[in-house]
Amino acid sequence: MNTIDTHRRQFLKASAAIGGGLLIGFVMPSSREAMASETKEVFSPNAWIRIAKDDTVTLIIAKVEMGQGVYTSLPMLLAEELEVDLNKIRIEDAPPGKEYIDPILQFQATGGSSSVRSSWKPLSEAGAAARIMLIAAAAESWKVNPADCHAENGMIFHNASKRSLSYGQLAEAAAKQPVPTKLVLKDAKQYKYIGKSIPRRDSPAKVNGTAVYGIDVKLPGLLTAMFVPCPVFGGKVKSVDDSEAKAVNGVKHVFQVENGVAVVAEGFWAAKQGREALKIQWDEGALAQLDSAAIERQFEQATTQTGNIARKDGDAVAALGKAAKTVEAVYHAPYAPHCTMEPMNCTVDLRADHCDIWVGTQVPAMAQDAVAKVTGLPNEKIKVHITYLGGGFGRRLEVDFITQAAAIAKHVGVPVKLVWLREDDMRHDIYRPASYTKLRAGLDAEGHPTVWEQHIACPSIFKRYMPQILGEDGKKVDPSSVEAAADHPYAIPNVQVDYHVSDPGVPIGFWRSVGNSQNGFFTESFIDELAHAAGQDPLKYRLQLLEKQPRYVRVLELAAKKAGWGEPLPKGTGRGIAAVFSFASYAAEVAEVEVSSNGEINVKRVVCAIDCGSVVNPDTIKAQVEGAVIFGLTAALKGPITVKNGQVEQSNFHDYPLLRLVETPKIEVYIVDSHDAPGGVGEPGVPPLAPAVANAIFAATGKRIRRMPLDLNKA
Repeated sequence: MNTIDTHRRQFLKASAAIGGGLLIGFVMPSSREAMASETKEVFSPNAWIRIAKDDTVTLIIAKVEMGQGVYTSLPMLLAEELEVDLNKIRIEDAPPGKEYIDPILQFQATGGSSSVRSSWKPLSEAGAAARIMLIAAAAESWKVNPADCHAENGMIFHNASKRSLSYGQLAEAAAKQPVPTKLVLKDAKQYKYIGKSIPRRDSPAKVNGTAVYGIDVKLPGLLTAMFVPCPVFGGKVKSVDDSEAKAVNGVKHVFQVENGVAVVAEGFWAAKQGREALKIQWDEGALAQLDSAAIERQFEQATTQTGNIARKDGDAVAALGKAAKTVEAVYHAPYAPHCTMEPMNCTVDLRADHCDIWVGTQVPAMAQDAVAKVTGLPNEKIKVHITYLGGGFGRRLEVDFITQAAAIAKHVGVPVKLVWLREDDMRHDIYRPASYTKLRAGLDAEGHPTVWEQHIACPSIFKRYMPQILGEDGKKVDPSSVEAAADHPYAIPNVQVDYHVSDPGVPIGFWRSVGNSQNGFFTESFIDELAHAAGQDPLKYRLQLLEKQPRYVRVLELAAKKAGWGEPLPKGTGRGIAAVFSFASYAAEVAEVEVSSNGEINVKRVVCAIDCGSVVNPDTIKAQVEGAVIFGLTAALKGPITVKNGQVEQSNFHDYPLLRLVETPKIEVYIVDSHDAPGGVGEPGVPPLAPAVANAIFAATGKRIRRMPLDLNKA
């Protein structure tokens, strides 16, 4: 069972018992609009803060809460510089707007493990600027020097006279002060909140059931819709007999939308029954014969030729010819689904002159754009209400289900909630790309690697989202496909990595940790192979090649120490280690794996060390890394997603099982003390997991597994 800090467990129990009473002032998604109408805007020095006469402090937050803890960590950043009680900060989701564009992602989104690292500076500066303006307003009213005043707990104090005014009392006057351009932020030694484990502010509502997810939205006269897409990628409707569907009690509408059929009914069950009664003939299109074996052959063929160069150091070809020993391997990672616990859904209330949508989305601005395109309404007439997300992992960066909901609402003219079935989520996901790589390395007489050659074949995510990244001739490299491969940190003098865009037609998109999840497995497994080929300890071998990479060294040494690296283990049990840099953070993991006589793999323990730079909330970091390990274990051990006759074969958790509680290892997370710039946290725990487990299996059995999911019977 995974390790959870005692205070977190106690907090969850207390939250359930008292109904969330600890969170005075926290605004749940369903009540934010009412709160906004009741709180008159008085002092709003920037896009992030609003302070009213009643002392209400509102943070407009541009990141959605999908389990990563931003409703706690981001208010901590504001409270620190604004000098206000954290529990008195209310939260409002940011509307679509240019001022809320993420400076790392370059669009308004929650993803890429960017929430804290992109928000730290703007929110800290927003709080500091507001504090300075409030102090200036108080000093002006008292006719004293601002330097003789200080802010504390939502009040401005004059040190000499002991006079004080609250932020609410000063709000109107502060609004007239000039916005400061030069800001000096706190030194880390002065922090009251940052760096401390603060209980999650969204936990009580999630424990007591009052949290509102997209699927929970209710409106007067709301109908439920289902959409039936073609089972084959790229297929469309040839004909449909809807007579039996329309005869189902409660079914109100049946019609074609885009490349599928919509059923709209008075409730979920009626819509599902109507869906099952449909008789549809499909035009399956060009991909009707596509299968997984053909996809792998396509990738293999692509790697027989030189692709687009992603990295070239020295002369790999010449160095291979001089190597004392060569090591070769082929690795493969399959397509992977997101498997969010809450299936895709979206509620749309479309009127003649405006539209409201309720949805759990990572991209509110893109959601607004999608609805505008379908309805013809201008963006300013479309209001996006953000709900909690029942899992994101990159899936809710997509707007396909939002577009469907808008098209259905446009047809029926009443509020509609589109709900996907689990089978829809599994078979019509936007998958992590499958990836195939050929690796060859040369070692000198002492076993040191002198050359690393790698050929990668996989579809391009950026070709779909941002084709300009690849250039007009398509000769540039998709960065998401080569991360953790082309930028591996090991000191090898001759390196050549090339990339082949190979797209079989399966829809692909961003998946938790993106290309790092595949290439981290390839790179960290292969470096382990080189260590064993050289007859050296895998940890020591890595450390020798990372002498100029101190942050890598720190996480590797910390994880190894805490895991008891080198200590004896029972027969049939092994330890494996891996380290991957991703999203501006360094993560190393040691997996302890027991392998039974019949080849059953039991991951007993995972020790993770992470250097994510400056830390806001250690408790949230530990929780995210624990979740990443569990998420990564499902991808490493379960599945895969396979294709036959142009269709995904898996349909639900019976044939794509998730990791169960009884299978979950003991998980330990250790955070490196650092004052470097903040890095990402939500994703870096995923990439080292699969190679650490694979390397542990080798240590236990002497058998090397080079494809996911890890299966000794197919090694």
